[in-house]
Amino acid sequence: MNNILFKTTDIASLAYFRVCFGILAFLDVMGMLTYYHWYKDAYNPDNFHFTYYGFQWVQPFPTWIMTLFLLSLMIAAVFIAWGRHYRAFATYYAFGFTYMFLVEKGHYLNHGYLFCMLSFVMILLPAHKAFSWDSLHKPEIRTSTIPFYPIFLLRAMMGMVYFMGGIAKINNDWLHAMPLKLWMKAKKDYFLIGPILEQEWTAWVMSYGGLFLDLFIVPLLLYKRTRWFGFFALLFFHITNVMIFKIGIFPWLSICLSALYFSPSFPRIVGSWLQQRFPIFIKLEQWWQAKEQAHPKPIRTKSVQLSSPKKAIITSLIVLFGIIHILLPLRHHTFKGDVAWTEEGHRYAWRMMLRSKRGKGYFEVKNGVTGEKKRIQPRKILLKKLYPKLYTHPDMILQFAHHLRDSFQLEWQTDSVEVYASIRCRLNGGKYQNYIDPKVDLAKEEWSFFNESTWIVPLKEENRTKYE
Repeated sequence: MNNILFKTTDIASLAYFRVCFGILAFLDVMGMLTYYHWYKDAYNPDNFHFTYYGFQWVQPFPTWIMTLFLLSLMIAAVFIAWGRHYRAFATYYAFGFTYMFLVEKGHYLNHGYLFCMLSFVMILLPAHKAFSWDSLHKPEIRTSTIPFYPIFLLRAMMGMVYFMGGIAKINNDWLHAMPLKLWMKAKKDYFLIGPILEQEWTAWVMSYGGLFLDLFIVPLLLYKRTRWFGFFALLFFHITNVMIFKIGIFPWLSICLSALYFSPSFPRIVGSWLQQRFPIFIKLEQWWQAKEQAHPKPIRTKSVQLSSPKKAIITSLIVLFGIIHILLPLRHHTFKGDVAWTEEGHRYAWRMMLRSKRGKGYFEVKNGVTGEKKRIQPRKILLKKLYPKLYTHPDMILQFAHHLRDSFQLEWQTDSVEVYASIRCRLNGGKYQNYIDPKVDLAKEEWSFFNESTWIVPLKEENRTKYE
């Protein structure tokens, strides 16, 4: 394996991805700032926020500080793309973006989780040693080659998302084109493509097309003769998703990462092609070469090679990283229930767009001393974007129940507060049924990462979607 990970490789594709990563990092945070923060006021510290278990201490900053913080992350993203003080700004962005990810669990997206991982990985990669401000003004770090392991790791991360996403699609509902049948019918009014989307065959093509793409795209990209076919199929798939679904930067991030399966020198080939057709790129190349000549690289008598212990450490870390991120998406198999229903083990498993759930109901708070009861409608407390998710995620239901418990303990001046959830839910167009046991006092329950939650009512077979 060392022969693969540490062979000498062109740095061009890693520098290319640094620029792509910085641009996408900028756009993603800009979306947080303009849509979630300014338009939706989603990070208002006065609102209730669903936090990740173990990270309840992560809370939003005051509004004006949050604005400045998000602007600072956008600036950091620009410096990452520019390659100026790269490691410092990459570190700041990684911790800052992860903080934003942890502030609100209700906004969870797979691309957010992937971006958190990528952000920390990018700190460790030598992506600033070419075509950057750092390499220009610190010529001693400038290089045209690197070991292959950074490219291998980035390829592996994208390949993991595709393959594990494909494995997750091998389930009865997806193989019957659900929930795409439901979603496509709802998009019949889309301009131009609406009449196509509402056709039932469209859902079948998208279901099986997505399944086979996820399972086989990595072999197609690895094999030189099928690489262009696989990449164009991938482009079609992701651009179609952009047109139909609102899934943020994920399609563009996937395209940028998937391009790394081409030869590591492909950015130079693209650059040469552009120079032949557009003279401005020749001038840019000449300008950059002049800048590098003005900052000559020191002459070394010996080439810098990684020592055997460093190679062993890097190899071990990559293997460990791979094992964790193969086992983590499969952990839901350790629970008895259907993960699409119970959500136990759903997050961090690349289970992308696999279920359509609808829920409704209310909470009832009871004073254990006086017997007084109050019915609580979550929509009167939560932001509009959050309360539909509350009804379909048991951990969020429990967290909200604990919030009600704590609030009414203060209001009623007693620790004897009970909270019950009367919530019904349906999966992929099936029938509504009880989702949470209405007789269980959720104020006394705790969430477990390893054990089934007995207060989640199992999905009954008669309430599943029926297929002929």
